[in-house]
Amino acid sequence: MLDLFYLVILLPLVGFLINGFLYRKLNHTLAAIIGISAVAIPFFITVGALFQYDPMHATKPYNFLLLEWIHAGNFKVNFAYQVDQLSLYMTLIITGIGSLIHVYSMGYMHGDEGFNRFFVYLNLFIFSMLNLVLGDNLVLMFLGWEGVGVCSYLLIGFDYHKSSAANAGMKAFITNRIGDVGFAVGIFLTYWYTGSVVYTDVIAALPTAIPFKEIINWVAFAFFIGAIGKSAQIPLYVWLPDAMAGPTPVSALIHAATMVTAGVFMIARLNPIFMAAEIASDYIAITGAVTALFAATIGLYQTDIKKVLAYSTVSQLGYMFLAMGVGAYTAGMFHLMTHAFFKALMFLGSGSVIHAMHHEQDMRNMGNLKNYMKITWITFMIGTLAIAGIPPFSGFFSKDLILEKAFGHHGIGPLLWGLGFLGALTTAFYMFRLVFLTFYGKERIDHHVKHHLHESPFSITFPLMVLAIGAAFAGLLQVPHVLFGGVHILDDFFKPIFSQGETVIQAWGITKEPHHMSESTEILLMVLSVGIALTGIVLARTFFIGKGMVPPADEGFKGLTKVIYNKYYVDEIFQAYIINPLIEISDALADWDKKFIDGAVVGVGKLFLTLSDGIRRLQTGVVGDYALYIVMGAFFVLYYVFFKGA
Repeated sequence: MLDLFYLVILLPLVGFLINGFLYRKLNHTLAAIIGISAVAIPFFITVGALFQYDPMHATKPYNFLLLEWIHAGNFKVNFAYQVDQLSLYMTLIITGIGSLIHVYSMGYMHGDEGFNRFFVYLNLFIFSMLNLVLGDNLVLMFLGWEGVGVCSYLLIGFDYHKSSAANAGMKAFITNRIGDVGFAVGIFLTYWYTGSVVYTDVIAALPTAIPFKEIINWVAFAFFIGAIGKSAQIPLYVWLPDAMAGPTPVSALIHAATMVTAGVFMIARLNPIFMAAEIASDYIAITGAVTALFAATIGLYQTDIKKVLAYSTVSQLGYMFLAMGVGAYTAGMFHLMTHAFFKALMFLGSGSVIHAMHHEQDMRNMGNLKNYMKITWITFMIGTLAIAGIPPFSGFFSKDLILEKAFGHHGIGPLLWGLGFLGALTTAFYMFRLVFLTFYGKERIDHHVKHHLHESPFSITFPLMVLAIGAAFAGLLQVPHVLFGGVHILDDFFKPIFSQGETVIQAWGITKEPHHMSESTEILLMVLSVGIALTGIVLARTFFIGKGMVPPADEGFKGLTKVIYNKYYVDEIFQAYIINPLIEISDALADWDKKFIDGAVVGVGKLFLTLSDGIRRLQTGVVGDYALYIVMGAFFVLYYVFFKGA
């Protein structure tokens, strides 16, 4: 299958081109089949390649060249791809969950006049993301990075006739461009000091690139700025909640399996750089921990079912960056995978609810849906138990591993753990608040909607059931040693990737003391993690089942709850103190440009027009006038000769 791996890249591109050129002519069923096949076939090829590559024993990547691209002097970049443990892992997630989202879209988008166009964008998105994770160099990663940015703009603003969707797409695009400046700077510095942008060459050059060591933290900061934008960390997280303006399958694709995890993947791929950049890594850990708690608090008071999940995504990405910052790369990638399952499940589950509720998204207008949508309810509950960190569901194992590694981190470990611990409490509370308001309690459903309320079609429920299996059992790939002796499949799987960083820091003379946690401490942390999650669930049940509380109308929020409900007014602060001043400055510069720059250019033209107009008046066409000019000229010549010459 490795010999056919080029099809993993090409088939989504072929699907995009076929549906793109023929989208006005193809019927919806055929367009969907082409779109689904363009992602599902790569998934099965990747599964076959996984067994052929044998990642538990392979120590070198499998590389292949698709075509030559840029060759300028010593700078050479090709469309070349690298198959190794990390890229296979990401490709399985992207194509596997991406295929399910494509199948789901066939049912969810049924009847939409933009059906074929939707599948065009989805295939292009998958193609871009695969270039991002499979490319063997930083420039090809950046191409995929920008590709998913463009596709996110197209998909979030899919219903472009709605100003909210168009504005959200533009907001996502512009916010990500801010981060991309940092990513580009990181690429420039890496090439300048190592002479290459190809991963294997960069890693091979690092041990002897001693000058690179002096600026390694700045390089890591530059790359992390790109990750902050793409993976929605403080302060560039503001685009992601607004991305809910796109159709629900878009939310699942962007938030769960692909785009927002790109920053986490980038740090994992460049782990030799980040492992050596201790100052930058601490900053990454703090940013992740603060983002995890901050976004979780906003989720406490949101009433739009998709907005709750959006802030949940920001929060869970914070946990991934917390893991990356403390050097727990396997834990971060583990949570990336479990999050892909349970978050895709919950987004698609929310879409099932919205589909049945005739596009109603406000949880205040729901309630008791479990009696009408049993498959959606059960699968959504599995996803919620997973994200809340309840064993034996997947999120428990990945989040607990992150908190354990954070606690053992030098110096600031307890602080990082405390922030993550409070985030776990908040997550359990707001997620079960969502479940209780949506699926339990008193019905608050419009009677016209209730009359047609029923379970979603099989094309929607089938992906939910498959994802529920992953959300329930994916955590068994990495089990703590204190539980039945432990399972360390992912540790062994990623060892060839993350040992690269250890080689570099040893060559640079950087020593990192390993932290050994006692078994009793590990058990205590695990018990506390489960206990805090159960506390959040009990509190949510007390308020929203026991007391039957329902969030008030928008104007009913007061005091601190109003501040949190309005997302701490971060968007308003950005608008008032960054966006509006920039607009005023740009208007002033435009006015100055018009008056002075344009005025100078136009003024020179007007000067010569005036001069030429005056000179033109001398050409009268009258012979007598010309004779006069000749006499006057002769007079001045004679005057100069006789008087000035003397």
